[in-house]
Amino acid sequence: MCGRYTVVPKAKGSSRVAKLIEKQLKEGHYNAAPSQALPVVTNQQPGELQFFSWGLQPFWAKDVKSVKRSINARSETLAEKPSFRTLLKSKRCLVPADGFFEWQKTAQGKVPHRIQLRSGDMFSFAGLWDEWLDKGTGEILHTYAIITTEANDLVKPIHDRMPVILSPEAEELWLDEHESQQELLSLLKPFKADEMKAYAVSDLVNSPVNNVPEVINSL
Repeated sequence: MCGRYTVVPKAKGSSRVAKLIEKQLKEGHYNAAPSQALPVVTNQQPGELQFFSWGLQPFWAKDVKSVKRSINARSETLAEKPSFRTLLKSKRCLVPADGFFEWQKTAQGKVPHRIQLRSGDMFSFAGLWDEWLDKGTGEILHTYAIITTEANDLVKPIHDRMPVILSPEAEELWLDEHESQQELLSLLKPFKADEMKAYAVSDLVNSPVNNVPEVINSL
């Protein structure tokens, strides 16, 4: 599962999302949480940074409260679930980030950890997006979910799942309109553990109200 992450403009990198974040993101998200409007790059507008609400609201939902919005989608079952399978074909997105949080269960309670690339560079999660029309107001709600996979050896002691992190090359393939379902699914695998790092942070991250740099400080 992925329930919190960070998007800090000062993070560097050579990928598509890194360049867009550097140019277009004004304020950092030190504690990105579900329901917030956060930056994404879609396959339909690959050259733009857009802000969608985290938590997928499917187009077929009768109203905003009729379904529980999914913040994550399991890579192993994407092709089996009709709603996700359709989005996999037509509505894919990159979710820019420079770190994510997971909570490790200990005898003293759950300890939050921030997990990053060793380089500290910006990267992107593989995501799916959708748009929902409010028939009462005519407003269109754009939402997204982050795809998860099994944890790699770095994350496994902390949590059994992790978000799918795409390399710069995989980012381009994920947005490519001509990739087959099989090729897309092959990208959804754990990132290399030896290219990542993790450290414990304070419980400030437990509340999404705390969107401050101190959230990412090491204990």
